[in-house]
Amino acid sequence: MNKADIPKKVTITEENVIKIEPRADINSLFQSLTPYFDDGVKPTEGVVKLKLQEGIYALLNSADVFFPILFDFTEPWKMDILEFLNENYMDELSMEQIAAYTGRSLATFKRDFKKISSLSPQKWLIKKRLEAAYVKLKEEGRKVQEVYVEVGFKNPSHFSTAFKKQYGFPPTEV
Repeated sequence: MNKADIPKKVTITEENVIKIEPRADINSLFQSLTPYFDDGVKPTEGVVKLKLQEGIYALLNSADVFFPILFDFTEPWKMDILEFLNENYMDELSMEQIAAYTGRSLATFKRDFKKISSLSPQKWLIKKRLEAAYVKLKEEGRKVQEVYVEVGFKNPSHFSTAFKKQYGFPPTEV
C-alpha cells in the first residue's frame, strides 16, 4: 500500500468491537471462503495471502478507523530506553536486568541502544553517574564518601578512577 493513501488525521478509536456494515466486498470475501469450510479443504498459502490482502482492503474501504489499527507498528510493550535509564541510572542493576525491565533481550537492548547513543550502555551509565556525582560534589558541597554509592558506584577506587578519567582531576578536588 502506498503510504500517501493512508488518511492523515484519523483518530484511534477506544472501541474494542467495531461493527462492520454489510458491503459487497465483505460479502464477496466470505462467500469466496465458504467452499473451503464446506468441503473441509485447506486453501493454499497463496490463496490465504490473497484473501488476507482482500480482507485488509475490505476493512480499509469500509471505515477509516481501521487505518491506525492496521498500520500502527509501534511496540507498546517496550519501554523507552532513555526514559528508563534517566530514571534508574543510579540503581544497582545489571545490563540483563535493565534489558528485561525495558522489555528486551540483552542483544535487542544493545542493538536498540546503538540507535540512540554512540556510547555502549555501560559507558553511558558511568558517564551519567559521574555527571550526577559532579553536581552533588560541586553544587551541593557533598563529600566523595557520600556520593559514590548514591550515584551507583560500588567502590570508591573505581569511582575515583572513572571520575579522574572523565574530568581530568580527582573527585576530592571538586
